[in-house]
Amino acid sequence: MEHETGGGTPLYGPPPEDSPHEPLERHDPGLAPEEAARRFYETMRRRRTVRMFSDRPVSRETIEWVIRSAGTAPSGANKQPWRFVAVCDPATKAKIREAAEAEEREFYSRRASERWLDDLRPFGTNPDKRFLEIAPWLIVVLALKKTDEGGQTYYVNESVGIAVGLLLAAAHHAGLVTLTHTPSPMGFLRDVLGRPDNERAYLLIPVGYPTDDCVVPRIGRKGLDEIGVFVE
Repeated sequence: MEHETGGGTPLYGPPPEDSPHEPLERHDPGLAPEEAARRFYETMRRRRTVRMFSDRPVSRETIEWVIRSAGTAPSGANKQPWRFVAVCDPATKAKIREAAEAEEREFYSRRASERWLDDLRPFGTNPDKRFLEIAPWLIVVLALKKTDEGGQTYYVNESVGIAVGLLLAAAHHAGLVTLTHTPSPMGFLRDVLGRPDNERAYLLIPVGYPTDDCVVPRIGRKGLDEIGVFVE
C-alpha cells in the first residue's frame, strides 16, 4: 500500500515520464460515507443465489453493462486477466447443460465425500441443472493464464474473483438474480465455446429474473462480530 502524509500529500515522487497518469475522478455519493455504505449494504443483503429462473428475456444491453462493471475490477499489473462469454443461444445453452449435468452426476455419485453431500443437503441441490437452459443468459467467466499476446498475467485468481464479485453486484443492482455454478471439472466450457488454450474456465453464472414462485433456502449470515476484526 502507498503511504501518504496526514495532509494527503504523496510521499513518493512524480510518475516516470513514460508512464502517463491522470487526475483521479473520485466517486462522491452525495451522502455521508456511513450512510452511503449502509445503503449499499441494505441493497446487497437482499442478493441471493437462485435456482428458479424465469425465461423472461433480459436485453443484451443490460448484460453488456453488467460485464462492463466487472471489467472495472483491479488486477495484477492491470493485465485484466478475464473474459466473459455471454451465451443466450438456445443450442449452445443446451450443450452446456448436457456437459454440466454429466460432470454433476459424477460429482454426486462418486466424487463428493459424504460430508460434502451432507453439507449440501439443506440446499436441495442435485445433478438436474435445467436452469442452464431456462435462464436467458449464461455468463461463462474465463481466467487468462496468459494475455492474448502471450504475455504474463499476475494474481489471476484474485483478480478474476474480484471481477466476479463486481459482476454479481451489478446484476443484483439491475434487478436480476444469479447463480455461481461450479461444475468440476469445467474444461468442457472452453471446449463447447471454442475458446483458446490461454483461457481457463473459472465460473458459470446464469443470469435472469426469478420465477414468480421463487424460493431460496432460509440461511443466516455471520454477524459483523464474526467476520470483522478492528485493530484501533
